[in-house]
Amino acid sequence: MIRKVDISHKTILFITGFLALLWALLQIREVIIVLFVAIIFMSALAPLVDRLTKHKVPKALAIAFIYLLVIGLIGVLLSFVIRPLVEQTTYLAQNLPKTLGKLSILGPIDQNLVQDQVNNISKNAVTFTLAIFNNFIAFISVAVLTFYLLLERDRLDQLIEQFFIGNEVKARRITRQIEYKLGAWLRGQIALSLLIGSSVYVALFLLNIPYALPLSIIAGLMEVVPVIGPIISAIPAILIALTISPFLALIVAGTFFVVQQLESHVVIPQVMKKAIGLNPLVVILAVSIGGKLLGISGALLAVPITVVVQII
Repeated sequence: MIRKVDISHKTILFITGFLALLWALLQIREVIIVLFVAIIFMSALAPLVDRLTKHKVPKALAIAFIYLLVIGLIGVLLSFVIRPLVEQTTYLAQNLPKTLGKLSILGPIDQNLVQDQVNNISKNAVTFTLAIFNNFIAFISVAVLTFYLLLERDRLDQLIEQFFIGNEVKARRITRQIEYKLGAWLRGQIALSLLIGSSVYVALFLLNIPYALPLSIIAGLMEVVPVIGPIISAIPAILIALTISPFLALIVAGTFFVVQQLESHVVIPQVMKKAIGLNPLVVILAVSIGGKLLGISGALLAVPITVVVQII
């Protein structure tokens, strides 16, 4: 018996509208990512703004003061780091073919191929400069959006509540919970990056490993990528140590292993577990899916997006 299935016009319009919405979101995904990053920064800075406003400080002035404080801290940090970082990074780039050539223990390395890759990097300097400029524009956009999100935070709450008539209290509670979790994640991530970067620098400096500063900064930055990042950051340090001696490479590998174990079993449970409370398996899957869908930005934002989905 043949069954006839009728599809109403409303169903067709709904499916068409939903697909059109997905297509539109895909086209403006960069804007959505910038907005989401701004929301994360707003969530991290909101408690500081609230504390200042409780002491009768105007909100705009409180936000401006926090911005100046953050910029000042970054400036002080860069003043201590930027000169040795530039010197060591330049020296590393100049000696990269020679350094890789010492890795004969891993098999023969074609010097011409290495030199060609270095030349390609030089030729793509314009592209690299444009990428830096685009990232700078994105950073400015995030800073401006964060400022206005902090300034209009109460009005945004009222706007959200208009979509949940009869459930305003619940909507506000969920919004505040998301804000708390995102802010706690960012503050915890910054603390982890600084702690791991400092620990790696001290360890590499004591072991007399060349390029300790850029290697430690890589370790701190890669800490943002859960699970996979710390493993990736250990590879260049181990390879550079291998150019000196296999035994030193083993010591460096052991050092990174100890740091990661302390991080996993002592630091992260204290800093991040209370902040996000996600299962490690969920984190790995989220990072993998985010990286597949949106590349590096997807991998970096996978955990906060998962936190928002979990709360909702």
